[in-house]
Amino acid sequence: MNVVRANSRIRFTAEDVAFVLSVLAGEREEKALLELFFGDESSRDLILDDPALYEALTNANHCLPVSMPFYFYVLVRQVFLRAGIDDRSVADYVASLLVEFSRSENIPLRVPPDQSPIEYVFEMLAASARADERTRYFIQAHIGNHTLFLTGVFNDRIEHRARTRGFPGVGYYEGVGAGNFLAARDHRLARRHELVEVYDRLAGEFVTARRALNDLSDRLLHFGEPAWLSGFLGESSRLFN
Repeated sequence: MNVVRANSRIRFTAEDVAFVLSVLAGEREEKALLELFFGDESSRDLILDDPALYEALTNANHCLPVSMPFYFYVLVRQVFLRAGIDDRSVADYVASLLVEFSRSENIPLRVPPDQSPIEYVFEMLAASARADERTRYFIQAHIGNHTLFLTGVFNDRIEHRARTRGFPGVGYYEGVGAGNFLAARDHRLARRHELVEVYDRLAGEFVTARRALNDLSDRLLHFGEPAWLSGFLGESSRLFN
């Protein structure tokens, strides 16, 4: 089982750097900016925080030659800053989460040994309860990721079904997600993966992070709705209401 890592910033491509230069540097400034970008981590992070990059990405009327880690990191970093989440590692982590979950095959949970896809939160919770200590960590982290993605990107869909069909609202998934990030935080593997502070921040500010993603999703993110989403919402309502 894989764990999402806060590693978007180490997956940038030559095209990403070229985009940064095209937005921020004139000919005379290009060499100096390159030296700063590759010189040290703090300089690179300050460059990536420049609002001009966010504006260039959001105002483009054509497909940009940038990587998904770069695209998601710049966008998430800016909306999180505006929401008061200033930890770069958290933005980095959530950007990696969006990269992973943009591939629909990564959304279901797969638990050894049978690896059958688990799509419903109640099944994930049941799998966590009967799992060994190591596997439980991966499941808890996945539940946190899954619910943050779901409520961050498909918030309107969840709330509509809650209003019209009596299904669980966003608050239910917020509670489950925050609780599982908190549980994953205390595991030794969270320390090994350097995710203790990330999980702690997401547990404490799950609602803030979710709302920031809602704003981003409403304006810029266009994930296709997974085919299982209707069943997921309907099944969870039957079991938890």
